[in-house]
Amino acid sequence: MLFLGSNTALAQSDTKTEKKGWSRKGKGAAIGAGTGAAAGAIIAGKGDRGKGAVIGAGAGAVSGALIGKRRDKKKDPARHREYTKKKNSPNT
Repeated sequence: MLFLGSNTALAQSDTKTEKKGWSRKGKGAAIGAGTGAAAGAIIAGKGDRGKGAVIGAGAGAVSGALIGKRRDKKKDPARHREYTKKKNSPNT
């Protein structure tokens, strides 16, 4: 009985859970949004900084996501297939 209990504890400790973290697409969108907001606020001028920041954040997020998606496709094809499968599934 003691022998079986020690084997199950050992088997449970050997399993590893892999953290996925952010995809390159997500990182690109976040970085692009921040950079775009800063650039938009600077370029817009004194009276329209808020509007410029919002427009810049949107444009930066889109472009950052596109660049990150391309990098995901190259570097991590399994993750790329997962989020393209969700987008193209007939149930959604």
